[in-house]
Amino acid sequence: MAKKVLLVYGGFSAEREVSISSKDDIAAALKSKGYMVIEHDLTDVWALVDVLRQEKPDVVFNGLYGNWGEDGEIQGLLDMLQIPYTHSGMSSSAVGMNKAMSKLIAEAHGIKTAQGFACSAGEYLHQQQNLSLPHVVKPVADGSSVGVYIVKNADDAAKVSYFDEKMPVLVEKYIAGRELTVMCLEGKAYVVTELQATNEFYDYNAKYTAGKTKHILPADLPAEVTRTCLQYAEIMHRAIACRTISRCDFRYNPQDGVVFLEINTNPGMTSLSLVPEQAQYIGVSYADLCAKLAENATFRRR
Repeated sequence: MAKKVLLVYGGFSAEREVSISSKDDIAAALKSKGYMVIEHDLTDVWALVDVLRQEKPDVVFNGLYGNWGEDGEIQGLLDMLQIPYTHSGMSSSAVGMNKAMSKLIAEAHGIKTAQGFACSAGEYLHQQQNLSLPHVVKPVADGSSVGVYIVKNADDAAKVSYFDEKMPVLVEKYIAGRELTVMCLEGKAYVVTELQATNEFYDYNAKYTAGKTKHILPADLPAEVTRTCLQYAEIMHRAIACRTISRCDFRYNPQDGVVFLEINTNPGMTSLSLVPEQAQYIGVSYADLCAKLAENATFRRR
């Protein structure tokens, strides 16, 4: 009998629409591999619990992004229910989503990061006039570059006032240069993609709008830079105990070298997404990638 997969998508985060746009491709890929797929739009936790109870899936495919989807919340629920799920576990997801925590882990493993500090949005606004420019302000726990601001002047800094004053943010020196990304598949990194966005940086709009970003695969880089990116991605994948796939983002320029930005434990799976593209480059089809995630599904055992 074919494995029953419950594909959970939608959710409560700012990335809900991205999740919805991914689910048809994921469902089709899993069905092509012989899985029985049930789709569930997460809008209510108790409704999800009811579906889990009624359908008794063999695997939950986590098609959620952002808060509540890739930050350990849904993972913790499924751990409690002892239901296997795709991607990384609760603690790995929580650490990966927390940019301040993953920054500390990177530094502890000898990986270069941008000089910076974590604080509340309110604290940032009170001291921003004393900070050197340009710098970057971003929520500690959000995905898809939601709420990321490059601050070059007082007008840019004022945009942060849209945040709740208590929101944790990460403030870092702005690193000019080339935007690079690396997929790690089952602990191994293979290739670097350079992202050439028409926007100022690879923001939400650039990620999910066709034609906004050119993907250079493989990136035309000095061999040592490529090796460093691959090595850093593998180190971070292991350091926070990711499962199956992760993606690390970097900036590079000759003066600063390779600078780690963040790790994503549940990378996007849209037709524009980077991980499926890199997987295809190394001979792993989109359908095979989705099947691999389903086959590697597990949970934290009691």
